[in-house]
Amino acid sequence: MKHIFLKTIILSLSLLAVACKGEKQKRDFSTLDKPFVESYNYNRSNDTNTSKGKKNANQKNTFEVKQGLEIPIGKATVPSLILYREGYTTSYNAETRTPNWVAWHLTAAHTNGPIKRKGITFQADEEIPAPRVDTYDYMRSGYDRGHMCPAGDNHWSQKAMEQSFLMTNICPQEPALNSGLWNTVEKLCRTWAEQYGDVYIVCGPIYFNRKHKTIGKNKVQVPEAFFKVVLRLKDEPKAIGFICRNASAKGHKKTDYVNTVDEVERITGIDFFSQLPDNIEQVIESQANIKEWY
Repeated sequence: MKHIFLKTIILSLSLLAVACKGEKQKRDFSTLDKPFVESYNYNRSNDTNTSKGKKNANQKNTFEVKQGLEIPIGKATVPSLILYREGYTTSYNAETRTPNWVAWHLTAAHTNGPIKRKGITFQADEEIPAPRVDTYDYMRSGYDRGHMCPAGDNHWSQKAMEQSFLMTNICPQEPALNSGLWNTVEKLCRTWAEQYGDVYIVCGPIYFNRKHKTIGKNKVQVPEAFFKVVLRLKDEPKAIGFICRNASAKGHKKTDYVNTVDEVERITGIDFFSQLPDNIEQVIESQANIKEWY
């Protein structure tokens, strides 16, 4: 009996260690994870119609934010090469020849700057294995070289601006979408960064379960749609998502494309903003009201 009791204790401790290790791996996904850089206070006012909600109304909550909050957790079955750039991080997919996602922390200070995009050309990314996508893959394809992390978010640094033109930050994008709705949302993000001090952004292509059209000699796969999720922390944490078909959005309003982050996660299989405390993440990712961003 004594031996059985001892074995039970050892087994329990082993299982606890494995569980703790698994949680640590989830939270330490980003190699950018450094000591927290900022603390945020907010008023918790959810469920105010309940007695519990009344008790918690206006209760101050504090949580600490570590560098790399914007880095999502992708599907383990999807090819991914993580590339760290001056202004963003990308997960490159060697099968689609496009990023799985591109993530960056946009501050108010980064929404403007002296660096011009004029004269900067699109370049193959020499840090990835061949075959490498180059600008010629897009020639006469009918698609724009659509930035995921936009050049407009990188006027603050010459290196950041140049790296935003690497082909690992680019997807085939319908011209009317690139210059229309997608550009509008990019400008919105800069406005929000100025208004709230900073925002965390992740975007990328969406491929439906079908055979995909390809362009160029390197067979770059054309996405059926694109996603973007945005997180703000100032005042009260809020998150919002957008899903845009890779087609002209003429005749539609940007509000037609608003989705919850939960919905974007369901469609993409990507886990966003996982470093947030679970009680905050669950609430803000289930809501999407663009009026709360103005």
